[in-house]
Amino acid sequence: MTDTQVALVTGANKGLGRETARQLAGRGMEVLAGSRDAGRGERMAHELAEDGVIVTPVPLDVTDPATVAAVASRIRREYGRLDVLVNNAGAALEAPATEVTAEGMRQVYEVNVFGVVTAIGTLLPLLRASAAPRIVNVSSTTASLSLTGQGTDFGGDADRRMIYTSSKSALNMLTLQYARAFAGDPALAHVRINSVTPGYTATDMTAHRGTRTVTEGAAVIVDLATQVDGPTGGFFNERGMLPW
Repeated sequence: MTDTQVALVTGANKGLGRETARQLAGRGMEVLAGSRDAGRGERMAHELAEDGVIVTPVPLDVTDPATVAAVASRIRREYGRLDVLVNNAGAALEAPATEVTAEGMRQVYEVNVFGVVTAIGTLLPLLRASAAPRIVNVSSTTASLSLTGQGTDFGGDADRRMIYTSSKSALNMLTLQYARAFAGDPALAHVRINSVTPGYTATDMTAHRGTRTVTEGAAVIVDLATQVDGPTGGFFNERGMLPW
């Protein structure tokens, strides 16, 4: 077993996930970088190693419970606990609200909502074994009902993102409900869980139209992931708490 903090980042082969894994490793953590495509995960780890940053690639598809269980077994065997879980894996499908189908909704919710439930449910015993476990759910500013209702301009095409934004609103509710459940269970009261938004970041998901770099976007994720005595049950960007 190791005294080094152990972190798992889902969807880590590119974009925000890759940058989050890089920054956490740079802070001295043992980072397992989950990737649905094992080959891409290996290439990502090799590229980071060339820059002196070591992460461990692991095959992980949050929509496949068997792969999540396999990663959990590996963490249990090699580390005995998990200190940080970053639920970063995400999917998006753009369509006008009037043309959205249930099947389209299902595809995105499988990753953004049900995948998070699978990951947390499977990994919770390992998080419980940590002295200071943290869960960070990567959400979106567009998930805020308050800001959306006020007509806030988030960037991008607001008329085509109902599927994605509603899935992230659901993710925020998961964060609240898990926080309440953890607080009410003495065995889990030390588990901290928060939602964070990286802002409108230049990634494949935004077709690189975002106005923020992945370095900027990942900063708030890493900040919450490394706060041993930080908040729980909140929704944050780099400036502080956001309205639900």
